[in-house]
Amino acid sequence: MNWCIIIPILVGLISALLGYLLGRLNSSGDKNNNDDLTLELELRNKIAHLEASLNACNKSKLSLESNLEIAKKEAANAKITAASLTSTTTEIPFDAAAAKAAFGKKIKQNDLKIVEGIGPKIEGLFHNFNIKTWKALSEASIEKCQEVLQSGGDRYRIHKPDTWPEQAKLAYEGKWKQLAEWQDKLDGGKA
Repeated sequence: MNWCIIIPILVGLISALLGYLLGRLNSSGDKNNNDDLTLELELRNKIAHLEASLNACNKSKLSLESNLEIAKKEAANAKITAASLTSTTTEIPFDAAAAKAAFGKKIKQNDLKIVEGIGPKIEGLFHNFNIKTWKALSEASIEKCQEVLQSGGDRYRIHKPDTWPEQAKLAYEGKWKQLAEWQDKLDGGKA
C-alpha cells in the first residue's frame, strides 16, 4: 500500500487516540499524571515522526514527477532526431544512365518536366510552392497540385494533375521504364 496514504490515516488515528486519552486524563483528575504526560510525549513524538515521513514521501513524489517530465522531453527529442536521421538515409540515388536509356534523352535530377503534363511554366509554379523535387511532388496531393495550377490563373485550368504525383513517384524511385511506358498511354498527363 502507498505510504503517502497510510501516513495521514495513521496521524489521524493517533491524534484521535491522543484526544481521547487527554479527555480521560482531564476527567479523572491528577492521578497517574506522570504516566499520562509520558504517554502524551510518546504520542507527540510518533506524530512528529509520521509527519516527517509524510513530508519526505511528498518530496520524493515531486522529484519523481520532475524526472518523468525530463524523460518525456528527452524521448520526444530522440524521436525527432531519429526521424530526421531516417529521412536523410532513405534517399534513393538518381541513375541518369537508366533514365536516358528509358527516355532516349538526358534527364536532369528532379526535373519536374519529366512528368507528362508539366512544362517550364508549370514547373515554375511548383517551385513557387517549394515543390522542387520528384519526391516532394510525389508526396503532394492532387488537391495541392490543383492549388498550384490555380495560382497561375485561368489559363492553367485545362491541366489535370491526376497522375502527376504518381509519375513523380516513379521518377523518384528510378522506375524509368515503367514511367516511360505509362506516359506513352497518357494524353498530356491525363489518364
